[in-house]
This record gives sequence, structure tokens and C-alpha cells, in this order.
Amino acid sequence: MKFKIKVLLIFFITVSYSYSQEGIPVYSDYLSDNYYLIHPSMAGAANCAKIRLTARKQWFGQEDAPSLQTLSFNGRIGERSGAGIILFNDKNGYHSQKGLKLTYAHHILFSRDEIDLNQLSFGISGGVMQNQLDETKFGPTLDPLISNSILNDHYFTMDVGASYNYLDFYAHATVQGLIQTRKDLYSDYENNNLRKFLFSAGYVFGKNGNWTWEPSILFQYFDQTKGKTLDLNMKAYRNMDFGSLWAALSYRRAFDGAQYISGNSVSTQKLQYFTPIVGVNFKNFMFAYTYSQVMGDVKFDTGGYHQITLGINLFCRKARYDCNCPAIN
Repeated sequence: MKFKIKVLLIFFITVSYSYSQEGIPVYSDYLSDNYYLIHPSMAGAANCAKIRLTARKQWFGQEDAPSLQTLSFNGRIGERSGAGIILFNDKNGYHSQKGLKLTYAHHILFSRDEIDLNQLSFGISGGVMQNQLDETKFGPTLDPLISNSILNDHYFTMDVGASYNYLDFYAHATVQGLIQTRKDLYSDYENNNLRKFLFSAGYVFGKNGNWTWEPSILFQYFDQTKGKTLDLNMKAYRNMDFGSLWAALSYRRAFDGAQYISGNSVSTQKLQYFTPIVGVNFKNFMFAYTYSQVMGDVKFDTGGYHQITLGINLFCRKARYDCNCPAIN
């Protein structure tokens, strides 16, 4: 029970980020060559089909600590279309979510030839989500609202987005939760407006050397709470004979904070954390390790969040685009 009280405290301190975290939470795993996970318009945008498997664990050693697993596949269909599928399982204490998303994307090519990247993409995802609340673990209680059973409900969600990839530059815009069906499980406690707006952009430098550098940003806006977060990212690649070695550093900061009592005064804390990532691309295989460390005076413990990403590229075209565009080539 003490663990649950601490989790609730952390929830309220980071409310600008954790509210409306229905569906797949947006962490920093998109930097592990996984932009399709948050932008449906990236389905089939690359010159290879991609399989990505992620596993995330928070607060090792703590019972019922949050964990997330995702499995995604996306690839090209013909010359102008792409498709993808995402499966995920997100568990936090007594609450869990499972879901499936199917994606269709259309790609408009403005290229002069097959190796010149100039592509505008549109994507739409439809998904079925399941919420589950396991009240059997609550223990004996006389509360009439506690059924001591496993409660489930399902709902439908839709995401839409657009991407533009031009040589070494890219930009993405996505609306998650554009359409939601009503969720009965928590309908008495939360608003059903879970709409979230995402915008990301980046540029890759260093075409003529062994090192390339990729600064990027990700901005999130939560419609219901008006909360905003910003990711500032820097990624570096070292080209090798077998592929590439790379590392990234991401800093996330919320624009809004929550108040808490510190001694005899009231303080405000905003969500902020650093995320270093290391990875290797070996031929058509990819491996990445991600670690996130939350900053601030109020947090659950000193342990961070760990994540591993495994990937494989399939059915690659022989002609690669003539650009520094790791998410496409």
C-alpha cells in the first residue's frame, strides 16, 4: 500500500506528462529508428520494411512497477503506399492496457529519380484498446465500489499524421486519439478527451565524413489538460564497414508543473529527465539500449528507466537514397 501512495504522489507531480497517457506512451524510443511508433505517416516511408521490438522497465526491484512492451512492423506496398501494425502491452500496478493498431500510409514522391529523396506522406491508424483493472489484488474490503474481480473494457481510437522527408531534413505532425469511443471503466473519474498533438523535426549534418550529427525536437500538446512537453535531442553516428555505431542524448521538459509542500513553503516542480541512448546497426540488424533519469526533488527513487530495442530491416531496395537520412535509408 505504501508503494501505491508513492506512485500517486509521483503521478500528481508529473501530471502534465502522465495525464492522458492512454494508448502507447510517448517515451524516447522513437530515437531508436522507430518513428513509426508515434507517426503513422512513417509506415512504409523507408526503403526497407522494419520490425522493431521494445521492452521497457521502470524502478527495478519494485513490485508492480510500470513496464511496457511493443512490437511493430511496417513496410512499403507498391510504389506509393505503406502499411503497418503495432501491438503493445502497458502495465502499471493494478492497471494494464493492451492494444493493436493497423496503419495505412500514402506517399507522394516529388523526386527526380529513385535515389533523390523528396517525399510527402500521409498516414492513418485505427486501433482497438483494452483497459484492465485487477481488483482481486486489493485485498479484503467492505467498499461497495470494489468488486474484487478483474474489470475490462474496450474502445476504438484513431490517429492521423503527415510527414515530409527532403534529403537530410524531415518533419512530422500527428494527432493521436483524433476519434475515441467512450471508455466505461474510468468514465466516472476522467474526461474522454485524450487527444494529443505531436510535432517533430530534425536535420542530419556531416555528409562527407565518417561522423554524422542529427539534432531534432519533439513537441507534445495534450488537448484536455493544455499540458506541453518538449524534447531536445542530439544523435551522433559513426559509419563503419558493417553498418554504424551511434549514440543519442535527449532532454525532456514540461512547460507546466505541479505544486507540493516543501518544509514550510510551497514549491513547484516540472517534469524533466535526461535520456542517453546507445546503439549499433549491424548490416540489417539493430540493437539499442535506452536509460532515462528523472530530475527534481520529488521522485519515486534514484533508479531510472531501462529499455532495450531490437530491430531487423527486410526487403530493402537495392538503390539507397542519396542523403543522410537514417530513418529512411
